[in-house]
Amino acid sequence: MPTEARPLTGGCHCADCRRAAGAPMVAWFSVAPEDFRVVAGEMRRYASSARAERGFCGDCGTALTYAAHDSPGEIDVTTASLDDPALMPPEDHVQFGSHLPWVVPGDGLPRFRGSRAEGQREE
Repeated sequence: MPTEARPLTGGCHCADCRRAAGAPMVAWFSVAPEDFRVVAGEMRRYASSARAERGFCGDCGTALTYAAHDSPGEIDVTTASLDDPALMPPEDHVQFGSHLPWVVPGDGLPRFRGSRAEGQREE
């Protein structure tokens, strides 16, 4: 990962991410595809929807990546799959409009109803 620019980091609350990870939300960070590499094992991929492909560990099944077809210059990597996920804390919550009602973050981070690009913040 390049050191000159910090990647975007966040927690996604959309139903697709929750189902893919089997978790109430998924923490991600985004990098350019050429800056991503698997350092152990082999990553496998599958089309999780018509708009994206997800990567997972071929040995243990851990969710690793999300790559949207309409964002070819970006790949999202699951933060918890890192050796030291504490190095990439989330900066916000995205897709919070579809969060589970029993998930109530107390971290004070910004919450976006949809994507950051849509810009609709929850208060």
